[in-house]
Amino acid sequence: MQYNPGWNSSSVNLLHVRAVGPSDTLHYVWSSIGAPAVLLVATDSRSSALCINWTQLLSPAPAGAVWIDPPSSVVYSAAIVFTKVFEYSETKTLEELFYPTYDLSDFSWDSINQTLNHTALTAEFKGIPATDPSGSFSNGSLAFRVTAYEAGGRDGPLPSLLHTANSSKAEFVLAGVAPRGNGSRFALEVATVEETGVAQKLHSVRSIDDEYTPTIFEMLSLVAESRNDSSPLSFLQWKATAYGSQNPRREDNIQCRSHGLQAANWSLPVSSVVHAYFGEGVGNTYTVSAINISFGGEDGKVYQEKHYLSWSVLLGFGQPPKDTFSPLVISIMAVALGTPMVMLLVGSCMVLFAQRKRYSEYEPIN
Repeated sequence: MQYNPGWNSSSVNLLHVRAVGPSDTLHYVWSSIGAPAVLLVATDSRSSALCINWTQLLSPAPAGAVWIDPPSSVVYSAAIVFTKVFEYSETKTLEELFYPTYDLSDFSWDSINQTLNHTALTAEFKGIPATDPSGSFSNGSLAFRVTAYEAGGRDGPLPSLLHTANSSKAEFVLAGVAPRGNGSRFALEVATVEETGVAQKLHSVRSIDDEYTPTIFEMLSLVAESRNDSSPLSFLQWKATAYGSQNPRREDNIQCRSHGLQAANWSLPVSSVVHAYFGEGVGNTYTVSAINISFGGEDGKVYQEKHYLSWSVLLGFGQPPKDTFSPLVISIMAVALGTPMVMLLVGSCMVLFAQRKRYSEYEPIN
């Protein structure tokens, strides 16, 4: 993990996470210059390196300021941008009342140098709006907590996402932000940037196994697939839940919904690191898609009471991790299904034995 490689100032945030495999390298480039974003770049070289022209990156025209050396080693690249936060509430006529949008490209972000942990491979991007007329952020903040992984495993805190060494986690957190209405609910807009020939598809998988995330039976995945052979290239994956506590429990669950993946026919909000890598072709040469993730129950009371919201999403390369039935659930199913079968088999044997014993004293006639 490298913080602002090649730049001595902490006035801006750029975090480079580099994972080296036997014959390849994965690059994650997180940044809060403009809207918070992460570049995902996979290369077929163990020695590929991130290069940054800082003067150009911080200029009004950053195109070409970020690249991977050697360029020929890049086999796949994409970007994920966290663009906006919406706040809304329902009126008595069941219409949705939207308050002024929080544009994340207009936020002021703290230096992540104070939160960067090279041992735990974590960092936190925390910010507040540059202007806050309503005073909602006077005692609160918005944050993205980033975690990288060296190996496969499962997170301890809920929602206990299963991860691999090819993935990282981002946790979206609203803490102490005063809602602007009664029963306010929030939604996060997430945009993706993909190369030509790549299609985004949203998958929903339901399972009866909720051992690791109690009462939550749905997993959603936004997968980037090659149009040629439908092979997965990258993904976003999350459980259909958020939580209203720093130490989440089952009762802190906040309903989470996904509102339609669509092609973004608007200009991508300013994100210097994305434009610096992909150039001015974003939205033309490259495809931009967006999805809204909303949080809150029917009345939004969970956030109203606790003023805390956290939502975790896994992102990475290749196929998203797939949960299998846990040993506990397999044991329960075996007992639940096996016991009636055993009882039926034993009962049948006893009936046959009883019938044979009853008629064995008689001699057959003729």
